[in-house]
Amino acid sequence: MPESKEARELIFRIAQVIIEELKLEEITPETFDPDMDLVDELGVDSMDLATVALVLQDEYGVSIDEDDYPTLKSVRLIAEYLSAKLAAGKKG
Repeated sequence: MPESKEARELIFRIAQVIIEELKLEEITPETFDPDMDLVDELGVDSMDLATVALVLQDEYGVSIDEDDYPTLKSVRLIAEYLSAKLAAGKKG
């Protein structure tokens, strides 16, 4: 199923945040593989993930539960998680 424009934009923005917050110099949002395992392939640790989560929480006005951090293993999974949170927020 092709991604929506909103999904692509969300994935791009999450990649930007990860690159900015973790000071990655060899990756750009355009070349960031949204399915790359952030922990195993990029070496992101729990503190890095917490930092990224805080930035995304502030930017999107959603709450990211610390218990959910282990499931947020790739940019695509983070985007899907945020999309679900945003959709739930619009319903409430």
